[in-house]
This record gives sequence, C-alpha cells and structure tokens, in this order.
Amino acid sequence: MFSNKTSLLIAALLFAASLGAVVARPTAKLADERPPVSLEKMIPLQFGDWREEPQRVTQIVNPETKELLDKIYTEILTRTYVNAKGDRVMLSLAYGSDQRGSLQAHKPEVCYPAQGFTLLNNKAGSISTEFGNVPARRLMTTLGSRYEPVTYWFTVGDEVVMGKTQKRLVDLKFGLTGRIPDGLLFRISTIDTDAAHAYGLHDQFVDQLLRAVPAGDRKRLSGLGGES
Repeated sequence: MFSNKTSLLIAALLFAASLGAVVARPTAKLADERPPVSLEKMIPLQFGDWREEPQRVTQIVNPETKELLDKIYTEILTRTYVNAKGDRVMLSLAYGSDQRGSLQAHKPEVCYPAQGFTLLNNKAGSISTEFGNVPARRLMTTLGSRYEPVTYWFTVGDEVVMGKTQKRLVDLKFGLTGRIPDGLLFRISTIDTDAAHAYGLHDQFVDQLLRAVPAGDRKRLSGLGGES
C-alpha cells in the first residue's frame, strides 16, 4: 500500500504527464538525433575474460514471433560468451527506436513463462561496476531440469528505468521536449542451479563489458557515463 504522500505524488505525476501530452505531443525521435545503433558493432566479440563462442548451440529464450520482434525492435543481438574457466553467459540485446505504449520492450518475467518456464524468483538488484551501479532485476526460472538465472534492465533514452512510475517520469521528460525516446533491453542469463554463482558471473560480465566499450556506447547500454 502507498502512503498518502506517495499516492498524492503519483497522482500529481500522472496529471502532469496528461498535461504534458497535450502541451507537447512527441513528434521527433531521439534516435534520429544520434548516431545509429548497430549492436553487432557496439558489442565486442572479446573483452576482459570473455570471448564469443559462435559454435555453441544454446537456446536463448525469445518467445515473440519474428513479426512481433520486427515491430517492437529495430536491432536484436544474441550471443553466447565463455570465459577461461568454461563458464557461459547468454547475452540478448534488443534496441527499439520508439519506446512508447505498446512498443515498449517486453519484460523477461512475461517472456519466460510464455515459453513454458516457471518463474521461481523476481527481485530487484544492483550491479556494481567501475562507473557506478546499474539497477537491475534478478529472476530465477526453470523449465524441467534447466535452471536459468536471469539479470536484466531497460534503458529509455539513456536512463535505466525500474517500474511503471519511473517509466512515466522519463516519458514525461521527453514528452515535454516533443521527443520520442528510444530504448534498450539488456539481458544476460546462464544455465546454473546456483543463483548466487550465476549472478556473480553476470556482474563480472557486465563490468568487463562496460569497461571495453566507448563512453557513448556505455551510456546507451547502461545509463552510466564516465570516461573510458
């Protein structure tokens, strides 16, 4: 239950969002003001202790049909990476140039059950990196004998958003400038029955990836700035 103060704040934000939609209807895409996104070029094939394993055949969960994916996302990238110890991380990125309404990226806690997975846990988390902390969701999913811990977050514009209220605030900010925000789903997962071990690998993977990309790409991927 929300407190009275929180409820009033949310009501005020929703009113402001409605007013903003009337005053400044978004007409220009933020994506058109920036260099085009190429996930293939943005994400290195090797970084830190990780390298792509192209010969590895691993089912990466993407339950949407190709037609729906083409409608929602502008760019999609899926890869499997392996480190020197043989640990594997599955990476799935989806970038959309328009993150309004029904075009918002789908949440893994919806996508995984749609593929028949059972969602065992869903909690908020934070990934510590050299450039700051990335807010994220941690899921534990299972399908038969396959246990798949998942870490993910969304960016809208260059901000990580957690929850509907924060998303509405970011939409309002862009709406008042007449711009349509782009956005990105960053998702990593492993096949592992030990959630703590898996999330530790996820954190290491994210930290090393963000160290390996230019500052501008790091901002788009995670909302974190700083010099590379």
